[in-house]
Amino acid sequence: MTVSEQVTPVDPLAFSQAEGMCPHRLVLEHVTSRWGVLVLIELLSRSYRFSELRRAVSAVGGPGRPVSEKMLAQTLQTLERDGLVHRDAKPVIPPRVDYSLTGLGREAAEQVRALALWTHTRMPDVQRARRAYDEAREPHPRTS
Repeated sequence: MTVSEQVTPVDPLAFSQAEGMCPHRLVLEHVTSRWGVLVLIELLSRSYRFSELRRAVSAVGGPGRPVSEKMLAQTLQTLERDGLVHRDAKPVIPPRVDYSLTGLGREAAEQVRALALWTHTRMPDVQRARRAYDEAREPHPRTS
């Protein structure tokens, strides 16, 4: 079974209804989704074949949490529909499909990467803020 046979096709009606409610939010969800972020950042460096991209994204996604073929295919399809990813299917045997960023995709990926770098740099500050928040809400023993 090929990857394309495993993926549920995008339902244009469901997309158009969601886009009608808030198109900006929908694109933001695609770009900032768990796998969308990692796909965009990986594709900044070069184009990838599907299996290469799956390995690369799984490696940075965290130990023991690889991206499934179905999830990666859906993510790529969504990003392609948004004009961020280019899918280049070459008519050879065996089939060869390469994924790369479009100009719009490169722009979005650079923004996402900047946010990812910011979170990496500022994580100690976030952790301090979380501890202070949690400590302020801990029940204090009563003194009589």
